[in-house]
Amino acid sequence: MTLFAQPITLSGRHVALEPLAYAHHDELVDAVRDGELWKLWYTAVPTAEGMRTEIERRLGLQKTGSMLPFAVRSLAGGNIVGMTTYMNIDANNRRVEIGSTWYAKSVQRTPLNTEAKLLLLTHAFEALSCIAVEFRTGFFNFTSRRAIERLGAKQDGILRSHQRYADGSLRDTVAFSIIASEWAAVKQHLQFKLAGS
Repeated sequence: MTLFAQPITLSGRHVALEPLAYAHHDELVDAVRDGELWKLWYTAVPTAEGMRTEIERRLGLQKTGSMLPFAVRSLAGGNIVGMTTYMNIDANNRRVEIGSTWYAKSVQRTPLNTEAKLLLLTHAFEALSCIAVEFRTGFFNFTSRRAIERLGAKQDGILRSHQRYADGSLRDTVAFSIIASEWAAVKQHLQFKLAGS
């Protein structure tokens, strides 16, 4: 297992990102029921019934070195409120994608997401010496696209007919990235956003 996939806990004032474990199952089920997130057709969020399988999938990808999965804990409430990952890890080229992220509806559009991304980006650029961090989302996931842009990521392009949704329809994937030379300004931007929270 590469350093990129080694379990680590990242903590801030609003959120703690903990190495994903089966022990998180019941709280993740409660979190995904908050907003019935699996009903959003344009994203892939596990159902309550499929949560154990999703944990197993993510931990399996960690064993191969291609993913580092986290459970997201709200420090205000003390409960697990979602999942996020480093995925599509390319240690040789020092690139990761931050993705497979979902949050309970009650914590969306709060400082929790901004701080989670700041923690992940800081670790990627400052501990793992990444040259770039990527973000990808479906074309019709306008909420996610706006959130990625608010972080300071720039759109690289749209991958047409890139994947299939669960219903079989084709997904156009919008790709964004932050590169190492942009990190100092992005970090300052995110810290400024969090200062008032």
